[in-house]
Amino acid sequence: MTKSSLYIAVDLGAGSGRVFLAGIGANELLLEEVRRFQYPPRRVAGHLRWDWNHIFTEIKAGLRSAARRAEVLGRPIYSLGVDSWAVDYGLIDAGGNLIEDPICYRDKRTAETLPQLFAQMPREEIYARTGIQFLTLNTLLQLYAHTQEGIAAQAHQLLLVPDLINFLLTGNARTEYTNATTMQMVNAETRSWDDVILQRLGLPGHLLTEIIPAGTEVGQLKAEMAQELGLHGVKVIAPATHDTGSAVIGAPLQPDWAYISSGTWSLVGVELDAPLINAETARHNFTNEGGAFSTIRFLKNVMGLWVLESCRKEWQQRGLTVDYDVLLREVAARTDFPALFFPDDERLFNPVSMIAAIKQQLAETGQTIDDDPVTMTKAILDSLALRYASVIYTIETLTGKSIQGVQIVGGGSQNAYLNQATANATQKPVLAGPIEATVLGNILVQAIAAGRFANLADARQYVAANIQCRRFTSQTSVVWEDATRRYREIEAQLFSKGDSGI
Repeated sequence: MTKSSLYIAVDLGAGSGRVFLAGIGANELLLEEVRRFQYPPRRVAGHLRWDWNHIFTEIKAGLRSAARRAEVLGRPIYSLGVDSWAVDYGLIDAGGNLIEDPICYRDKRTAETLPQLFAQMPREEIYARTGIQFLTLNTLLQLYAHTQEGIAAQAHQLLLVPDLINFLLTGNARTEYTNATTMQMVNAETRSWDDVILQRLGLPGHLLTEIIPAGTEVGQLKAEMAQELGLHGVKVIAPATHDTGSAVIGAPLQPDWAYISSGTWSLVGVELDAPLINAETARHNFTNEGGAFSTIRFLKNVMGLWVLESCRKEWQQRGLTVDYDVLLREVAARTDFPALFFPDDERLFNPVSMIAAIKQQLAETGQTIDDDPVTMTKAILDSLALRYASVIYTIETLTGKSIQGVQIVGGGSQNAYLNQATANATQKPVLAGPIEATVLGNILVQAIAAGRFANLADARQYVAANIQCRRFTSQTSVVWEDATRRYREIEAQLFSKGDSGI
């Protein structure tokens, strides 16, 4: 590695991806997007699936673009890293071929799986061993349902999305730790596959590969791949391959601050040195996901801006033009609270109509709402902010530590109204940014592996020095106090049995 070396980050969200070329010299922070693409899941062979050929073709196109751009800049590329959404996986045969397109976590195959799974192994025991929250999208449930349906006899190995990409690039099959923990099959204490869970539930543990920590070199590009992409001598490094893991690494967190990785999902949590697993964290369904460099992401999934984006699609289908910036300006101009609802209602996970699903919940709490975009958007964003506040208050209770502020990262950090609403709801200062925290985290792990930074603290200091975050200060008011009271009553009324959420 030289001081002028560049890095490539492949960042895949649940529906769209980007490829970035990055430089992090002493006097620079280069983050250049060289390709952006989309890949909505589609229904094939009875399931909602990802179009893998399209995804990998676009990734390779992005890598070729990065190679060409680096050549123009006259700088070598040292390594590349891939991060993605969690839990979804592909199966490969002994020849290294993908057997079928991976199934999307929003597929309905796990809808009725939990009771069957708990009949074989109690919920409490699974949580005690893994520390992972129960969500219907978890790989544990997906693989259980897949096993019940019948796994192809030629299946040789199971790889999560970023590990599958790394395999296709290098020929080496490994599973990176931060993403592996989201599968709910890794023992929180040993940080290895939990054979007890696999055996009790009859899961095909022989398909799983070696777990490696973030920052490990997976290998160099295969010769034919290097030739095709124009990337010679480039290492593939496993960053925190779970996109939230990378986002938290890329966040310039201050001591005793919480983070919200805000996008399709909102991940609300704190960074710990060790898992926090007990009866209360189980009752509140908090998760202990592995982080890079021996950290733990103690967090809770909140439904996030998926709710708003689903409504926007419905409005567009009705012929309503909904400009995002205009919509937020009109929302910010209102001082009322037209309605409040619980965003983590499982009925909002993948409904036929998000608007209808919200209205159904509102009716159960004696509320009605006009479904014009401004009114609905304000209800969604206010409800999300109040849910964030509820989760953060619960974190304080569970950890016994006072949270001093909230760092919001990711695309959702650009939503000034939601940022201010979060400050109001939590009564804590909010720092918004960096927007590209996931890409930054991906690059930082590669740079630490290359020796550019001594450790995580050193890397985060670099981010803090080179990224300007916007500050939001809490504003108390009678209307916000009243909204907080109303929201707490709604949450208690609908989900009084332990705040399990989805």
